[in-house]
Amino acid sequence: MQKEKNISDFDKIYEKRIPLAEKMRPNNFEDFVGQKHLVAKGCLLRRAIEANQLGSCIFYGPPGSGKTTLAHIITNVMKGEFKKLSAVSSGVSEVKAIIEQANIDKQMYGIQTFLLLDECHRWSKAQSDSVLHAIEKGDIIFIGATTENPFTSMTRAIVSRCRIFEFKALADNDIITALKRAIDDKEKGLGKFPLEVNENALSHFAWASSGDIRMALNALELAVLTTPFNKDKKIVITKEVAEQSIQKKALSIDENSYYDMLSAFCKSIRGSDTEAALYYSQRMILAGIDPLIIARRLVAHASEDIGMADSNALLLATSAMYAIEKMGAPEGLIPLTHAIIYSCEAEKSNSVIVALNAAKDDAQNVKDDNVPDYLKNHPVFNENPHCHSKYKYPHDYGGYVEQQYMPTTLKNRVYYKPSKNGKEKNLVRKKFRKS
Repeated sequence: MQKEKNISDFDKIYEKRIPLAEKMRPNNFEDFVGQKHLVAKGCLLRRAIEANQLGSCIFYGPPGSGKTTLAHIITNVMKGEFKKLSAVSSGVSEVKAIIEQANIDKQMYGIQTFLLLDECHRWSKAQSDSVLHAIEKGDIIFIGATTENPFTSMTRAIVSRCRIFEFKALADNDIITALKRAIDDKEKGLGKFPLEVNENALSHFAWASSGDIRMALNALELAVLTTPFNKDKKIVITKEVAEQSIQKKALSIDENSYYDMLSAFCKSIRGSDTEAALYYSQRMILAGIDPLIIARRLVAHASEDIGMADSNALLLATSAMYAIEKMGAPEGLIPLTHAIIYSCEAEKSNSVIVALNAAKDDAQNVKDDNVPDYLKNHPVFNENPHCHSKYKYPHDYGGYVEQQYMPTTLKNRVYYKPSKNGKEKNLVRKKFRKS
């Protein structure tokens, strides 16, 4: 006689091993968390969906922000057939098969097919072209999902035929709401477990997931399935358990202190205090802050506070950010530290940010779009009797020649004024040189 397997009640619940994040995927707007700017009542996207008027679109934003979930909700609300492909593994033949079946379903049964393409920025031009005709005819409603900006990562032909919707990383409160829903749900979630999750643990799951609801739910599930019962026959999830489950140590500082330290790091660079900048950067990194956050701030301040006084700071900062992205910690922290030290010790100038703000102010308030005729893409000096000038090609004059580039109302504006610091002090602007 075969010995019967000893399977606990909790093992039976999870025999299928479907990830919690997948089981808790919302099927309606009421359960969908975050992205209020897109799906709140009265917003364009929700109105289009509820009116059954949604066309092809592209959702882009960070991982776990609800792109795929919203695509599922769309098909539920609009009563369509849902097909999902990954741009990493799918080919033209699979797309053609879906389009062919979509035509049959639409003509014979009146069923609209929605094609969700995950990581759609990974598609080649040939793959993208394979859906263009179907999108134009309405044979399918294409929904692309990507973490990359489609305007720079996808073919123009696809982007021009789709409406673009940007998703934001979820706020901590949204993630905590989803976690509590999973804890209480007895049908799809963890409600059948004798579970007790501390508020500190929930807060840590939310913080450490960096706006990724999938990561938070999967970490919660791992914590529940690997934590033994206590003496009261309960599974208690503490902050320490949460740290282990999501593999990110909790900050020993509160949220306000984190922002204070980030501010202090930036001001230390501006103030040329190398030791302080290094301390604050390491303090945050060791507390669990993504080093990319620090690298991005460094890139910004390399132009804002150092700028033209030493442009090498920007090169080092961007190189350090690239290193962190490709190498991670701990190796990537070496070039990051290199760039921090260089930026602190470099000469300082804020002429770049001053020039930016001055140009932005004129662009917003003056808005003179009267480009001089001889600078236009198709010069019209022969047609305009009031224009007596032709474009002067600088290379015909040794590399520089004086002529008006600005619109007439702005021709005397000066945005960039070199400081007296670093390499910038030796800069003599060409437009102010005497002929």
